[in-house]
Amino acid sequence: MSEIRGICPIIATPFTERGEVDYESLTNLLRVLAKGGCDGLTLFGIAGEYYKLSDDEMNEMTTLVVRECRAAHVPSIVSITRHATELAIRQARFTEAAGADCLMLLPPFFLKPGGAALYQHIKAVSLSVNIPVMLQYAPEQTGVAMDPVLLARLADEVPNLIYFKIECRPPGAYISRLLELTKGRIHVFIGNAGFQMIEGLDRGAAGVMPGCSMFDVYLKIYRAWQDGNRQEALRLHSELLAMLNHIRQDVEEIILYEKRILARRGIIKTDVCRKPSFAADAHFDRLFDERFEAIKPLLG
Repeated sequence: MSEIRGICPIIATPFTERGEVDYESLTNLLRVLAKGGCDGLTLFGIAGEYYKLSDDEMNEMTTLVVRECRAAHVPSIVSITRHATELAIRQARFTEAAGADCLMLLPPFFLKPGGAALYQHIKAVSLSVNIPVMLQYAPEQTGVAMDPVLLARLADEVPNLIYFKIECRPPGAYISRLLELTKGRIHVFIGNAGFQMIEGLDRGAAGVMPGCSMFDVYLKIYRAWQDGNRQEALRLHSELLAMLNHIRQDVEEIILYEKRILARRGIIKTDVCRKPSFAADAHFDRLFDERFEAIKPLLG
């Protein structure tokens, strides 16, 4: 597998009106993202509602995503989310056997394990497979903080731990410090919906892992930045931020509105989220409608 770079969005989990996984919509979503030019597809990110899925659903989704990514020649990245090391290893080995190109590892956070326990978990799960591993560092969502020195130490000791998704706030100095400590041996991806994607790219990040509903806007920003057209990248990013500032006030909120955008674009059938989920009111929806009309010319 070649090095993963660029825009690798988090795959939303479509549900039917009855709350079942909508595999038909999921297949269409994967094909739209791949044909639209995404550089990789990421399954079971926080924005993908992994915490509302059964083991059987996760296994079936993994198999489907890997198959579709292989057919489209797009790298598949599948997150390992179990809190128990033994279960995480089992999930990691299943994912590798299914044919995923890369694992993304979300460290356990439910009872806030300490640095030594986190270190042992990350190392054990990463070394249980042979494919590349990406560590997701999301202290805002998990409440678990890790110093970049710990991440650099892991990168030194675990040869297949070569990617890091950085979602602390602000992420800029953390990205620079991690790249400095690892002397460029690893690759950083920007999370947090790409709020700081321009700064992150300027600091040496290899790509962005945003939500998938406005993937084409992220691609336009990234391509403009790659081409050296910084002013165009900043202009497009400013238009994106107007939408994100409204729908990213809460994680469950952006999950709902990502799905609403996908449904309005005809990519998935419904914006259903499994409960508990974000409950919008008419005023909030009206503001969303205004922002959607404003950004719609950049979609597709």
